Amino acid sequence: MAELATLEDPKIRRVNERHGDDHGVNLTRLRAVAKRLGTRQELARGLWATGDGAARLLALLVCRPKDFGREELDAMLRAARTPKVQDWLIGYVVRKSPHAEELRRAWSADPDPLVASAGWALTADRVAAKPEGLDLAALLDVIEARMRDAPDRLQWAMNTCLARIGIDHAEYRARALDIGERLEVLKDYPTSPGCTSPYAPVWITEMVRRQHAGA
Repeated sequence: MAELATLEDPKIRRVNERHGDDHGVNLTRLRAVAKRLGTRQELARGLWATGDGAARLLALLVCRPKDFGREELDAMLRAARTPKVQDWLIGYVVRKSPHAEELRRAWSADPDPLVASAGWALTADRVAAKPEGLDLAALLDVIEARMRDAPDRLQWAMNTCLARIGIDHAEYRARALDIGERLEVLKDYPTSPGCTSPYAPVWITEMVRRQHAGA
């Protein structure tokens, strides 16, 4: 914790706080600390227990994902109230857990929109990588009915799922494009030059174009 305190940068903290995060550590330097430490599961649990944003990010880099139980991961997600911690928990830990599919189903139906957003993020992964057993038409029904009025992080995750269905499943592409065009979610989202807009019709069209160009 003392070492993390020396990495604190007030300018980075101000930028992060505008995005809902609560740490001021350069992530490249944080990753260097994690690389030096290696996998340290008990240290990871101790860092997480501090509640400190930077410490929790470090914990997610040095932990052993398969050592966490289902209830432990559920509790961690519900305690991860900042975007970066939640994203890293899902991306670096839950995705590698044997409990990922069970948690995906439970979280997707959770009344807490932040928890539900984690379930939809995992669903978007499955749509792209392992769609067998998913009812894609039913997912589109839910997205069509709920995405426009969903809270921000849940809306973002549902939109990602919509885009993945359109990109990876040609038989549902026309419907995914139609839903995106009618709902207009993230249509005006500011996008840096050279980056693809998260607006689903633009995102789907561009990624399909790249797939065909690389074929």
